[in-house]
Amino acid sequence: MSRFEGAGRHVPRGAGLDGLRRAAASCEGCDLYAGATQTVFSTGSATARVVFIGEQPGDQEDRQGAPFVGPAGKLLDKALAEAGIDRSDAYVTNAVKHFRFTQDGPGKRRIHQTPDAAHMTACRPWLAAELHIIDPEVIVLLGATAAKALLGPSFRVTRQRGKLIPRPPIDDETARQNACYVATVHPSAVLRADDRDAAYAGLVADLQVAAGVLS
Repeated sequence: MSRFEGAGRHVPRGAGLDGLRRAAASCEGCDLYAGATQTVFSTGSATARVVFIGEQPGDQEDRQGAPFVGPAGKLLDKALAEAGIDRSDAYVTNAVKHFRFTQDGPGKRRIHQTPDAAHMTACRPWLAAELHIIDPEVIVLLGATAAKALLGPSFRVTRQRGKLIPRPPIDDETARQNACYVATVHPSAVLRADDRDAAYAGLVADLQVAAGVLS
């Protein structure tokens, strides 16, 4: 059982994306809200055919209130363009909506800290509500946290990346029948890679698999 109450009671029934975004701004479903600047919910429309799910907001995302606007976001934009996916046609969100970090003291740099399973479980109602509204053709899971949040703790991106994985409904039996997942590395992992060119090429190749579903 999770040590957090979870976001369930904060998710308004029957709300559209704008309603979800407004409600998420005051979410206290786990402890991350206390240290974060704000909830970082999503960008994109309810008619998007492809959804990108990352791990959590980073430092820049926490300050600006939008996902993937920092260095990893810029790299993702470049990779999407090369793969033939228009980001303006995509819905972009995260498995966890608040920035988790460590900090030695006031004014010190905030260091990313990976959300744990309890944070992912607490935030899952938001993700389920988003996907219920959008019902995309393909969901791209960016990194291990997003993949485990939706495909379970045993899923390994390193072994199963770049493959079309059938998507069973998430708390919603009316989900699109032929929808699928594609898992790949998080763009921030590309930035940290020893061989950045090879890591970037792998990311683009995985995104091209998703682009093939949309073509």
